[in-house]
Amino acid sequence: MRYASCPIEEHRTLTSGRTGMCPVPGIPLEELQLGARLAAQLPFFLRRPMSGHDARTVLASRFQQREHRFLKLVHRTVYASPASPYHTLLRWAGCEAGDLEKLVDQNGVEGTLEVLYQQGVYLTVDEFKGRCPVVRGSNRLAIHPHQLLNPAASSHLRIRTSGSRGPGTLVPIDLAYVRSRSANALLELIAREGVSWRHAIWGIPGGSALVHLLEFSGFGALPVRWFSLVDPASPGLHPRYRWSAVLLRWASVLAGKPLPRLHHASANDSQLVLSWIVDVIRSGETPHLFTYVSAAVRLCEAAREAGVELPGMQFTVTGEPVTQTRLDAVRRTGAQAVPRYGSAESGTIGYGCLQAEGADDVHLLHDRLALLQAEGEIEHQGIPAGALFVTTLEPRTPYMLLNVSLGDQAVMKRRSCGCPLEEVGWTTHLHSVRSFEKLTGAGMSFLETDLIRILEETLPKRFGGGPTHYQLLEEQDGRSLAHYRLLVHPEVGPVDPKEVAGTFFEAIGPGRGIERIMGTVWREAGSLTVERRPPLATRSGKILSVHTQEINRG
Repeated sequence: MRYASCPIEEHRTLTSGRTGMCPVPGIPLEELQLGARLAAQLPFFLRRPMSGHDARTVLASRFQQREHRFLKLVHRTVYASPASPYHTLLRWAGCEAGDLEKLVDQNGVEGTLEVLYQQGVYLTVDEFKGRCPVVRGSNRLAIHPHQLLNPAASSHLRIRTSGSRGPGTLVPIDLAYVRSRSANALLELIAREGVSWRHAIWGIPGGSALVHLLEFSGFGALPVRWFSLVDPASPGLHPRYRWSAVLLRWASVLAGKPLPRLHHASANDSQLVLSWIVDVIRSGETPHLFTYVSAAVRLCEAAREAGVELPGMQFTVTGEPVTQTRLDAVRRTGAQAVPRYGSAESGTIGYGCLQAEGADDVHLLHDRLALLQAEGEIEHQGIPAGALFVTTLEPRTPYMLLNVSLGDQAVMKRRSCGCPLEEVGWTTHLHSVRSFEKLTGAGMSFLETDLIRILEETLPKRFGGGPTHYQLLEEQDGRSLAHYRLLVHPEVGPVDPKEVAGTFFEAIGPGRGIERIMGTVWREAGSLTVERRPPLATRSGKILSVHTQEINRG
């Protein structure tokens, strides 16, 4: 999503929906038709912002009808669809529609999900992504993520998740689904007394940023600034990242509710973002920036180096683990940061507690989803104790998730915190949220299995050596930002560190889509240093391709 200026004639060509020659070079006709659908529906969406009363009414209805909504969604997307993988899993478990209704009546939603989980009705993250077949006893089933799409949901936007071993997961987004998310986002901002703040977004190009822009717009709080960590006009990026921003900008202008233009501001050159924040503070208003944790930290460190204070500045931070040291780095400037936890496939899972027990303490949005937590390990499937299994409850959710692991684990408990979000009705808390299959830095997450492939196959093939001659070392030293060192064993022989780094970045960011954006963010953030020394061993003598080390710098 970027935006150069786009004349009206160009906009009309973009959204014409012709079926002949592609009107915009490099953009598939299917994506142009998707853009035309968004442009047609956007005026209606933007001109009907919901109020706080509307959001509270929506939430009350969701809580009251939670069990009914769960059953209705499963009936429509699973039992009425024999091709659904969940249909097969439920059949293997001997659970017919009537049996499910009895379970819900007796045990509620979470109790029912626990019974189903024990009977094998769940999907690990690898099964959900289609990276391995579903195996339950002697039964075996190969699935693809598209089989789990919600047939009742339309598609106005698409979010492409990373997938360096393939095209990644395509998440279709319905504007009705965005509006349902807006109800939660509005209530969270009301709790923070922040609806009237001056809102901005600082992320990466793609559908995710578009969704966040529209989420705010759904209750009339149109963001006034839009920044991108990656230049959407960068060589090698797919042109969709430029044209989607152009389309959204002009569709909103024609609707009379103009959304901001996109401006490039890298993590290491945040002056444009900092200047906007300072200007808003000087005007007597409150700036609010939705961004990645590391981007917020880097910006605040840049402000301190420049001798600039940010009193009253508000961040909503996401995309990476939120630690106390990172929050402290933000607060030293006078700013405040509140976490938001979620995923592309599930949407927002939790909002930060305003009376938090820990840095990443969030309230679970159990009006829109249910969580089950694994009590013990599923060793042969790589599921650790504490893993979260997500079930969606929204009728227009892009994916039907029924006990699906998205690769995260956390501590989950009910407690009374006394903050405004508890008063809304969100009484379950999550904290210590971590991925057990991804490595995250600068807001970008990469599958550890993909990194291992690069370290054990790609680099040895290019520069020599074997699978134990390269290691990615994650340093955790209590500082606000993580750093990664790519260790190259001296036995490999003479190599150019810049060439090694370049090969690594090319491997984690192939193609022209989201993977390239993610690799570019890591490169520009300076997250990686190449060093010539032997890989480190664990206490048991193992040499892991991806190694974490605690460092005491005194």
